[in-house]
Amino acid sequence: MKRRILVPLAAVCAVLAPAAPAAPAAPAGAAGAAGGPNDGWEPAPSPSWSHPAGARCDFAVQGSPVVDEVVRRTLATYEDGTKVVEYKGDLVVRVVNSATGASYDADASGRAVVEIRPDRSQSWYVVGPILAGFGEGGGNVPRGLYTVDGAYTLTVSPTGYKTLTQLRGSTESLCEKVG
Repeated sequence: MKRRILVPLAAVCAVLAPAAPAAPAAPAGAAGAAGGPNDGWEPAPSPSWSHPAGARCDFAVQGSPVVDEVVRRTLATYEDGTKVVEYKGDLVVRVVNSATGASYDADASGRAVVEIRPDRSQSWYVVGPILAGFGEGGGNVPRGLYTVDGAYTLTVSPTGYKTLTQLRGSTESLCEKVG
């Protein structure tokens, strides 16, 4: 049985801008739009974002959700403050070259389990596409904005350094798509 993993832009923004605080997780048993009462799912709306020229692409770039049906639920909360949160749902982000107006609608409808630690480090276990941004020297992938698809892990250190480990899949440059 094949399953798709979906990640909300809120989680994506945590990857794109590691200085942003992690979104708070839903309390266990909270009612959500994804199902009946007490199933634990709650909406996880995805904010718009922007990066100046040189931060991700050679030009200023921005993104906004055009489809956002992402939900999340907390799977575990530990005594040290670590939370394990699952994300799923359809997400399409319009990525725009701010200088030219060129745009591309990127599918970010992956599904992820994310471990968020008090030191701001994160471990993502993902199947399906998400958007991921890397600054210059900020990870094991060159500076850019990407759609990452397949089965992979993404770890973010407390300093924001990102390590992408693909088990199977692809990485596509969104800077090239809208450049």
